[in-house]
Amino acid sequence: MIIKSYEHQKIKKIKNNIFLLYGENEGYKSQVIKDIFIKNYKGNIERFDENEILNNFESFISSLINKSFFDESKLILVSRVSEKIIKLIDELIDRKINDIIIVLNSGSLEKKSKLRSIFEKDKNLICVPFYKDDNRTLIQLANNFFKNNKISISQEIVNLIVERSSGDRINLNNELNKISLFLLNKEKINIDDVIKLTNLSENYSISELADNCLSKNVKKINKIFNENVFTVDDCILIVRTLLLKSKRLLEIKKINNSNNNLEQVISNYKPPIFWKDKEIVKNQASKWSLKDTEKLIYKIHDVELIVKKNYYSSLNIISDFILNTAK
Repeated sequence: MIIKSYEHQKIKKIKNNIFLLYGENEGYKSQVIKDIFIKNYKGNIERFDENEILNNFESFISSLINKSFFDESKLILVSRVSEKIIKLIDELIDRKINDIIIVLNSGSLEKKSKLRSIFEKDKNLICVPFYKDDNRTLIQLANNFFKNNKISISQEIVNLIVERSSGDRINLNNELNKISLFLLNKEKINIDDVIKLTNLSENYSISELADNCLSKNVKKINKIFNENVFTVDDCILIVRTLLLKSKRLLEIKKINNSNNNLEQVISNYKPPIFWKDKEIVKNQASKWSLKDTEKLIYKIHDVELIVKKNYYSSLNIISDFILNTAK
């Protein structure tokens, strides 16, 4: 059975015990897991990676059976789930283990996915898809944050914060928390304060790396790599930032094809492009054709999959891809 992500509060009212949360919006999934499952839970909470369960399958099943006699309640969170977890689902259903809550966290699943199909068709199983947030959603989240905290702030600043969050609500929450802490000792915040707090202007940021890649500025890219110590954990953020900016560039190219007035297209673009970035975007638009931009987006998706499969060599993969893209 499917529950939409925006309807996740319904989970509190149902008695099902096996849940599949899938999709690329890790921030939203983390929020729902915390608010719906973990918060106020009184029993034991156990966390596993899928491989931990599959490599010790019999002992894991045995622990679930024994729980039925000795423990009051148990919540099990399983991360990095794939189609292989179906083995566990079948076992749980066959043995009628229904006094344990199990939450499976998976990445994106295609429509033809067997795991996804099982959860969608079985009324005793619940699946919740989590798709990426668009800028409109992130702007609404930011506006709600400032409204709830009674902080007066301009829409330009909100747009800047969202832009620097790179399409990820985890990043957005981190930036909002920075601003909240900043305002503990101050009554107001201006755009210069926000620039310093979010992606410090004194340092080259991941956003600047993506911008210079799309601007095909190899010299600047090399300088950014030389002056920053990126970690393997930064790689996914680099890929997603580059993807977000490439998709924006594609939209601008498409609109400009019919409008044929690039400056006007950039000025009227929604959500608004921060004034300091308009020349950068204009430069990027001059370097890429519509067809090449579309090809780039497909390549970025492929690179993201490669990076996820090759964690320890992801920095080399990313740096090579960015430098080759900029040539």
